[in-house]
Amino acid sequence: MRQTPHLFAALVALGLGAISLLAREIMLIHLERATVASSAPETFSLKNQGLAFQRAGAYAQNVLPIYGSSELLVPASPYRGNNFFRTAPTGFQLSPVGGGGTTPLIMLQKIGALGSSLRGKKLAISLSPNWFFATKPGWQAYAGNFSPMAATEMIFGSALDFDLKREIAARMLECPSTLEERPLLKFALSRLASGGWIDRIVFYALWPAGKAQSLLFELQDHLAALDYIRRQKKPFPRLHAETVDWPELIAKASKARPSDAGRIQNAPAFDRQIPPGSRDAAFKNGIDTSPAWIDLELLLRGLASAHAQPLILSMPVPGDFYDHAGVSRSARNDYYAKLRALVERYHFPVVEFEAHDEDPAFLIRHASHLTAKGWVYYDRALDDFFHRRLPRG
Repeated sequence: MRQTPHLFAALVALGLGAISLLAREIMLIHLERATVASSAPETFSLKNQGLAFQRAGAYAQNVLPIYGSSELLVPASPYRGNNFFRTAPTGFQLSPVGGGGTTPLIMLQKIGALGSSLRGKKLAISLSPNWFFATKPGWQAYAGNFSPMAATEMIFGSALDFDLKREIAARMLECPSTLEERPLLKFALSRLASGGWIDRIVFYALWPAGKAQSLLFELQDHLAALDYIRRQKKPFPRLHAETVDWPELIAKASKARPSDAGRIQNAPAFDRQIPPGSRDAAFKNGIDTSPAWIDLELLLRGLASAHAQPLILSMPVPGDFYDHAGVSRSARNDYYAKLRALVERYHFPVVEFEAHDEDPAFLIRHASHLTAKGWVYYDRALDDFFHRRLPRG
């Protein structure tokens, strides 16, 4: 009986501590949302690897998140999406999330982690065609973009159902290097991937530990976000509306294309004549067997489960490069057709810019990077989508 007052005091102290932490978190979330106009257009590691700034963008009505790879970072052009929409000239800012080597499986983990924050939220997904041609893509880029926080929140969150998590877990276990120092996550993924009823029970038994890990990640993320906001010295962009003349912008951007846009690199490799279409079979085999299609479908299922409203964008295949490489236009059309068929099964809008397959002014060299002209077309499609118009390619 004598211990009762001490136990009561301990419970009160714990309760007050929990209330204090909750109040602090609420204040930090308020600060993140209040400064979203400044953070949304920027690309930085904390935004990409954490969730605080992504969540702030998801809750902002005048912010359109876009998930992609290195195309979101180049070139240093005023037409690049985050620069063009920085002052919300048409009523919204574009918030890029991603970096070099970001893959659909990485995007999926972020989408699954954000979960209910994306319900009814418009967002865009930018795809690189070359992902879907490789029969055995390396895991180095995936490992370099892996976010333990996003993966943990996705696996122990409630946005995705068990069967979808099981398929995702099987894919994630194919890159064991990302899990070497994360025994809880690795064990949970193994139980998920197994799918047996005993493993399912074990996974649910791990749920409290997983949620505790997620809460710790979340607290660290909010504190890092606070430090970032305090250190930022850039003034808030002054948001103002403008009238955008898209045909005029396209004409202007076409003249401003970089001198190496569209130029075939490594020209000596093409000194010998490669018969047109001679490599169609190998190219089509890549399209048929690339595991990137598995990851893309998992991503689409994740978007549907989160009840998000995505626009799927794909840069065009660099047709001039593949013409020289012996891959015909008819073979490349298989990519566009397969992409459309897959995305349309989920009733999401898709723009693949197929008409620019052989446009040397659309991509920088033969890489999956947009020129100024390419970005204006992307910008127009994003603007159409945000304002509920049919996105143009």
